Amino acid sequence: VQLQASGGGLVTPGGSLRLTCVVSGEIASIYSWGWYRQVPGKERELVARIHRSGNAVYEGSAEDRYTISIDNAKNTIYLQIARLIPDDTDKYYCNSWPIARDWGEGTLVTVSS
Repeated sequence: VQLQASGGGLVTPGGSLRLTCVVSGEIASIYSWGWYRQVPGKERELVARIHRSGNAVYEGSAEDRYTISIDNAKNTIYLQIARLIPDDTDKYYCNSWPIARDWGEGTLVTVSS
């Protein structure tokens, strides 16, 4: 399975971003995908996951500002983050859920004024 995450960048507080993850390879047997975040030195943590049916589940308070979506025709999973705050600064990864495959490079989100 190949995972290509993109869409990160430097954003001022209050802004928004849409992260994109294009998946390819042996994905026919994968039913759910997740977006994860990781601060250096800490374990990756799940932010949200979505079934190919579109059913989404969020961790903690993520649903307040995070929206995960999927386009099955494009093999793409999105994570929209609204009203960004400095605590959103992290590297974001996508992967299958609940079993993660090899992690790709992720995409770095930096929220700073």
